[in-house]
Amino acid sequence: MNVTWYDNLMQLIPDGQLFSLRSVFDGIPRIIGQLPTTLGLTIGGAVLGLVLALIFAIVKINRTRILYPIQAFFVSFLRGTPVLVQLMLTFYGIPLILKALNQRFGTAFNINDIPAAAFAIVAFAFNEAAYASETIRAAILSVDPGEVEAARSLGMTNTQVYRRVIIPNAAVVATPTLINSLIGLTKGTSLAFSAGVVEVFAEARILGGADYRYFERFISVALVYWVVSVVIEQFGRWVEKRMSIENPTENRSEGGFGL
Repeated sequence: MNVTWYDNLMQLIPDGQLFSLRSVFDGIPRIIGQLPTTLGLTIGGAVLGLVLALIFAIVKINRTRILYPIQAFFVSFLRGTPVLVQLMLTFYGIPLILKALNQRFGTAFNINDIPAAAFAIVAFAFNEAAYASETIRAAILSVDPGEVEAARSLGMTNTQVYRRVIIPNAAVVATPTLINSLIGLTKGTSLAFSAGVVEVFAEARILGGADYRYFERFISVALVYWVVSVVIEQFGRWVEKRMSIENPTENRSEGGFGL
């Protein structure tokens, strides 16, 4: 095995008995190696959760006769139970549902072909949707009713009004809170190891079990989560700037009246 520059660098870091600073850094490459799994869980849960949150918000705003009680029940349950419990319910519940479908309709769903990450994404998505739906609902209600009425007066359907007027305006209001939720979701993916998904936290546990340097390994994974959270935060600020709407009054005051 070739010795890399990183291995040479690790030799310069002290390796103590009670606490090993070297152990904090020498496992980071292996932990980062599982970062794509963590990001995949985050992106998958965020995208699916955002779609579900939008549906939940629209159903609650319109108080749809049949769907509203179902939405209220799901949101109440998801917000009132721990994410880990929801993850376990998903991990063991979906296979039972698929087995029931196989027995009832004669289908041939192969439960063993479903990766554990899929169960984790579903659990994270529903949990994210339960909280994000309130953020999106408040953002939708903050849209100027005059703009909505103007769009409808032009002959737009409800779908076109949502797509062209309500959602773009609501996105500006909801983005800061949704970015914070995305950071929380990223950290929450550490629970996926309970479902057998090897992500960054699970890799840190594996390294700690090999040399019993659990404290050092958990510092390593904490640093990784910290850096990822900072990157997401900076990305969120960039998105906010791109979505920000300039105030015409400020532009006129800065430019004067052209005299």
